[in-house]
Amino acid sequence: MPDPVRLDVMLRHSLRSDGRRFELDIAFSASRDLLVAFGPSGSGKSLTLQCIAGLLKPAGGRVCIGGRTVYDAAVGIDVPARDRRVGYVFQDYALFPHLTVEGNVGFPLARIGRPLDSAARERVREMLGVFELDGLARSYPGRLSGGQRQRVALARALVRSPDILLLDEPFSALDPLLRERVRQELREFQARFQVPMVVITHDPDDVAALADEVIVFRDGRIAFHGDRTAVLADMETGPQVRRAVRSFLAANVDGE
Repeated sequence: MPDPVRLDVMLRHSLRSDGRRFELDIAFSASRDLLVAFGPSGSGKSLTLQCIAGLLKPAGGRVCIGGRTVYDAAVGIDVPARDRRVGYVFQDYALFPHLTVEGNVGFPLARIGRPLDSAARERVREMLGVFELDGLARSYPGRLSGGQRQRVALARALVRSPDILLLDEPFSALDPLLRERVRQELREFQARFQVPMVVITHDPDDVAALADEVIVFRDGRIAFHGDRTAVLADMETGPQVRRAVRSFLAANVDGE
């Protein structure tokens, strides 16, 4: 039996800037737990994530998450971002500097002018424990390391048990020596929470380490879409795989 479709996307959108026009025109269906979207800067990856999350309204198309339609231009469906049950981790993590770690993680559960109720406080404590942030609950983001800030951002994104988690260049702010360990942590968190993830990147090592399924963006289009075996071409794990991924992507994305 084929895997159920986690994410079904068809998007059209146009952007104009400094006299230049960018056209996004993509369609794909993803059925694996960890989808990596690869491509150079400006190829449409982040734009796609923003449309999926409801942070940007596309010119047309459709977005279905776990079989639930959250956007369909043809029939006038446009579920607000807050109701799409989508977790989002921004490239710079977008933590609130005036809130503690505990406050950041609990923010999605808060109601304006009201303290968290007992169930919400328990959920925050649970997430702090899962992400090994208990001892940092009263700390502020400015005092945290890059890896710690990322764990806070992940805990905040997952605290409401989303149907899908979107991560925009989640390793770009990390020291290269830290990235390998954090990639492994992300894999472990995915397995624990059983939430489909979409990771966008321009680093071939992320593809090799994470991808169950890969889409390659190029100039607002999808140049390739396949599962891990297609990308790695049955190569053995290790440095040989990374060389194979780089060779594959170099052949499909000019100049990358």
